[in-house]
Amino acid sequence: MTDASNNSQTNTPQPNGAKADNTPPDYKPPAQPPKENMWVNVIVNVLIPTLILMKLSGEDKLGPTVALVVALAFPIGYGVLDYLKTRKLNFFSALGVVSVMLTGGMTLLKLPPQYIAIKEAAIPALFGLAVLGSLKTRYPLVKTFMLNPKMMRVDKIQHALEQRQSKARFERTLTNASLMLASSFFLSSFLNYFLAKYLLVSEPGSEAFNAELGKMTAMSFPVITVPTLIVFFIAMFYLFSQIKKHTGLGLDDILINPDDPKT
Repeated sequence: MTDASNNSQTNTPQPNGAKADNTPPDYKPPAQPPKENMWVNVIVNVLIPTLILMKLSGEDKLGPTVALVVALAFPIGYGVLDYLKTRKLNFFSALGVVSVMLTGGMTLLKLPPQYIAIKEAAIPALFGLAVLGSLKTRYPLVKTFMLNPKMMRVDKIQHALEQRQSKARFERTLTNASLMLASSFFLSSFLNYFLAKYLLVSEPGSEAFNAELGKMTAMSFPVITVPTLIVFFIAMFYLFSQIKKHTGLGLDDILINPDDPKT
């Protein structure tokens, strides 16, 4: 009688369609790739190139051309090493490498600073236009940037939306979030352009121009990244609040815990 009772409890369907946990006791989750260190990123991509461009561009040191090449080698090398380490192409890292190479190429070719300013503005502007254009497709980019299955339990959100018949209202939420996300890219484009126009005034290939380029690299974080991130986090806060409103799910219900092997 006891065995039958135990069997019936074992075979009882789990709530919410969950399956019984049959994980072996000696199971070890697969090793996760090492997380990127934010400080190493900032030091290699911002601090070191800035110091080289501003302090080592003199003719009595590396010289403008060699200093530029050495400074740009750090972010390019970092992006390549990141790919070799993870064996995954990080789109933003790849874009950063391309952007750095374009800046270096324009400088070595001694193109007018105006071209660098246009390049600095064009990349985030294209992102903003892509976000807006994707609203007309089946795969809006807001789902890649903000409603990402690697960060959220998207299937759980969709199930709750269907139960509450809130899918149409949530689609309007995604449209609003897309507009906010696009605005963060356009803000970055605007700030990039005017920062480059304001700082890059010397002859390309000169020590003074390298110093200006280094200063622009150093100022890009507080002047561009911080305001853009503020707008992005406002958009994320809006999205989370609307998810809770339309599904009744809290952050603990929808966010994936990377340390949990069952997620």
